[in-house]
Amino acid sequence: MPETKKGFLGWWQNTPADSTAKTLFVAITLCLFCSMVVAAAAVALRPIQEANQLLDKRRNILEVAGLYEPGMDINEVFTSAFEPKIVDLQTGDYVDEVPNAAGAPFTVATYDDVAATSDMALSSELENDPAGLGRQARYQMVYLLKDDSGALDKVVLPISGYGLWSTLYGFITLEEDTNTIFGLQFYQQAETPGLGAEVDNPRWKALWNGKELRNSEGDLAINVSKGSPSGEAANYHIDALAGATLTSRGVDNLVRFWMGEQGFAPYLEKLKNGDL
Repeated sequence: MPETKKGFLGWWQNTPADSTAKTLFVAITLCLFCSMVVAAAAVALRPIQEANQLLDKRRNILEVAGLYEPGMDINEVFTSAFEPKIVDLQTGDYVDEVPNAAGAPFTVATYDDVAATSDMALSSELENDPAGLGRQARYQMVYLLKDDSGALDKVVLPISGYGLWSTLYGFITLEEDTNTIFGLQFYQQAETPGLGAEVDNPRWKALWNGKELRNSEGDLAINVSKGSPSGEAANYHIDALAGATLTSRGVDNLVRFWMGEQGFAPYLEKLKNGDL
C-alpha cells in the first residue's frame, strides 16, 4: 500500500485536477509570480525610463530654442548651452534649493516642477485658474541660453494648461528682451488628431515666432483667436487652429496665464531689468 503523504503535498495529490480549490490556487500563484516579474522589471527599467524622459525633455528645449539638429549629442549640447535655474514664482527670484519634506532639499539637478504640482507642500490650489491646472507648483524651472560674451540670449520657460481633451505641456522661448517670442511647442498632449493636435504642426508653431507678449503700455496682449488683425494688433495675434476652437482657447488661456502675474511676469520683469 503506497504511503499517504501529509500536508500540502498530500492535499495536492488527493485533490482532483479540475477542482475549484486547485484551479484557484494555480491562478493565484501564477498571478503572484507574474506580478513579481513585472515589479522587478519596472524597478530595473526605471533608471532607463527616467534617462529617456530627461533626454526627450532636453531635446524639446533645444528644439524650441532653435538649437536641435538630428544626430547631435543632446545631453552634451544641452549641458554646454543652457544654465537651468529654479524660480520662486511669488518673488521672481532664483533659489538654490527647494524644501523637501521627504529628505534632502531639491536642487536644480533633482527638482521636477511637473511632479511638484502634485505635492501639497510645493504647490497651491488655484482660485483664478483660466488654464485649468487645478494646482500650481510654487517653484518652476527656467533655462537660460547665454551668448559667447555671457549675456542673455534667450530664456526657455515651461508652460502647461488644459485644452479640449488633455493637459498640454510645453515650452515657450523668449528673446533677450523677455517680450518677443522666439518659439513655442508642446511635448505632451492628447488633442484630437487633425484638429487640436495641430498645435504640433510646424506651420502653426512658426506663427509664434516674432510675436510680442506685451504692448507699448506694458499690458499683456498676446492672444490666440480667429481673424487677421492689421496694424499693431497683428504683433500680438496668432490665428486660431481651424476646427479646434476649444484647443485654441486653451492655448490662449495657458500662455496668458504663465506670462501673467500668476506665472512668470514678476520673474521676467526682474530679468529684463537686470535685477537677477
